Amino acid sequence: MKVGIIGGGHWGKNLVRNFAEIGVLAGVADPVEGNRSRALEEAPGIELFAKEKDLLAAGYDAVAIATPAATHYGIARAALELDLDVFVEKPVTLDAAEALELHGLAEKREQVLMVGHLLLYQPAVNFIMEFLRAGNLGQVYTLHQRRSKLGRVRSEENVMWSLGAHDVAVLLVLAGEAPDQIQAWGHAAITSGVADDTYLHLEFPSGVKASLHNSWLWPKAERELIVVGEKGMLVFEEASSRVILHHKVVDSEGFHHDHGEELLFEGSAQPLRLELEHFLECCQKRKTPISDGRNGFETVRVLEEASRILQT
Repeated sequence: MKVGIIGGGHWGKNLVRNFAEIGVLAGVADPVEGNRSRALEEAPGIELFAKEKDLLAAGYDAVAIATPAATHYGIARAALELDLDVFVEKPVTLDAAEALELHGLAEKREQVLMVGHLLLYQPAVNFIMEFLRAGNLGQVYTLHQRRSKLGRVRSEENVMWSLGAHDVAVLLVLAGEAPDQIQAWGHAAITSGVADDTYLHLEFPSGVKASLHNSWLWPKAERELIVVGEKGMLVFEEASSRVILHHKVVDSEGFHHDHGEELLFEGSAQPLRLELEHFLECCQKRKTPISDGRNGFETVRVLEEASRILQT
């Protein structure tokens, strides 16, 4: 199998290294000569292109796109129309209608379209998916995500687009359905009209509710997922890659029961390597990725609607 990468810069260089180590990298396209030279050092013998259209015409099996988000739609569409399988970094597009179009095009042409929602490939998150799917927490009531820090302030995209895209994708997969209600609140302290601190609330047809807090104007780093269910409460501490089950419940009469806590999962692997290996497996076995075009579309739809609410 031969994979070409379009965009070998800030994040694309990580794709170059991993695909090269796996042994499937065939070529890299990037308008910056320094990025092309670095890719060649990483993977001697690959083909280099200054223009993405030349890579797309090179006869590869699949393409990975790591270019600025505003260019994703045009490049991904061109690749799908050439019957190439496509991996595209998040967000799949900046427009929900374009994301839905790409999803439909991939399905129509029976091509793989996978979005780089990296957090979905954290081993701990995969453990939580299976744990919930097996019914071990009983009925799921609420999902809570936090990703906040004192970080780089953007002047164009709000903090939810910047920090929250991976978390929204995870919430959608854990809920197992698309939300039918979206609410958002935020505050723009640094740049007028660009929220530095946001709260997103989602409600799903099943009754599950989810919340997400994002901030780059926060005194400490917080990266945590909490799942509250009928039989207990799960806490994923992302920094330590630990999943802890709190045996805490409230019975039908309103009494609390606390039977301590249990470490269910600990350990980490390279989520990017796992993500790219999953993409290759989907290409070879014609499987639907976990973060497929539908997940990419729904993630952008939520972010787009939340941003619209924040601007009102």
